[in-house]
Amino acid sequence: MQLLKDKLNIDFMGKRKPALILSCALIVVSLAAIPVRGLNLGIDFTGGTLVEVGYPDSTGLEKVRQALVSSGLENAIVQHFGTTRDVLIRLPVAESDRDKSSLSSKVIDALQPTGSPEVKRVEFVGPQVGGELRDKGGLAMLYALVGILIYVALRFEWRFSLGSVAALVHDVILVMGFFALTQTEFDLTVLAALLAVIGYSLNDTIVVFDRIRENFRRTRKDIPEATINESINQTFSRTLMTSITTLLVLFALFLFGGEVIHAFSIALIVGVIVGTYSSIYIASTSLLALKVSKEDLMPVAKTTGDGDGSQV
Repeated sequence: MQLLKDKLNIDFMGKRKPALILSCALIVVSLAAIPVRGLNLGIDFTGGTLVEVGYPDSTGLEKVRQALVSSGLENAIVQHFGTTRDVLIRLPVAESDRDKSSLSSKVIDALQPTGSPEVKRVEFVGPQVGGELRDKGGLAMLYALVGILIYVALRFEWRFSLGSVAALVHDVILVMGFFALTQTEFDLTVLAALLAVIGYSLNDTIVVFDRIRENFRRTRKDIPEATINESINQTFSRTLMTSITTLLVLFALFLFGGEVIHAFSIALIVGVIVGTYSSIYIASTSLLALKVSKEDLMPVAKTTGDGDGSQV
């Protein structure tokens, strides 16, 4: 690992313009996809009833859907859950039927002609609760970004805080854009994953920023691009190994963790990839755009207390 760090000499900052073009293109696509296609919000946010049923044999979704329509449940969303024997049914909150027990009973009665369904799970979220969860989740991300802005400004310098927040906003937008494009369900677990992505990306950015500040202070020449390049190369092996080991765990969760954490693992996989990228090409590049120099990062000289103005 030490040998890799010593020999690595990639011109990251020399490729910052193509990387910036790529990021801008992905952000535009994501921002367009979110209002046009919309997020496939789960019942955690929209409210409604979720019924999971299991069949002894493989069951076609069309048969289940037709049985629900025949019973007056036209707006039901039907999908397989893990295997073709497990079916997940999502029902929006109906104005005329908000009672959990009566609605779930109606679903069970409607499915009797399709075989021998076994009810495994019934969940209900009211529309008011779903709206509150959505609003509070958005506020949680906003508070996290403001807190990070203040923390990095106090620990480093205000331009570093803008760079770190720019990278985090970049990551959140791309992850949400991915969910809008793929129409993967966006529920509370995905929101939790987004907050985890913010923490992961910030940790990676702080490691790079620490080395940048250290190298700015020890170098004799004030050449920001060269100093930032050197810092990224020195921390790249650590960044790469951390991302790879994290992704190995996340892919294991995605493949073997089941449908319950499927969207959660996808959000983290996408977030780790874009977070690793943004710590190099968004956070670090922003320092060059904001013209951070050696003088900005030098420790403040302290004066002696004898009143003669001398410095130590």
